[in-house]
Amino acid sequence: QFVESGGGLVQAGASLTLSCAASGRTFSDYAMGWFRQAPGKDREVVAAITSNGDRTYYLDSVEGRFTISRDNAGNTVYVYLQMNSLKPEDTAVYYCAADYLHDGIWRPAALNLYDYWGQGIQVTVSS
Repeated sequence: QFVESGGGLVQAGASLTLSCAASGRTFSDYAMGWFRQAPGKDREVVAAITSNGDRTYYLDSVEGRFTISRDNAGNTVYVYLQMNSLKPEDTAVYYCAADYLHDGIWRPAALNLYDYWGQGIQVTVSS
């Protein structure tokens, strides 16, 4: 089960932190990702992080503005997306997802390889 929080309506230039609480499985063994989907557009990866947090991946347009992190300390794994200097083009529904890396290869942008998805949370950035 994923519980996403932290979305909302903000003005351009503001910051938001999205949180994803993942429970019910050993999600500390999973790579995690944040995706987004704007109206009329395909879902795209925004940021991803390996299971132990040693590697991260970012969409070019958010590099330097967004930071993904995770906390594997307890039974519930928390994945965060710190979003700074938000732009209207960041407006979308944001989804948390988990990838078990069944073949041992990390492909952070491959949506079809993610095993579990959250319900999504709206982020709206006004100009």
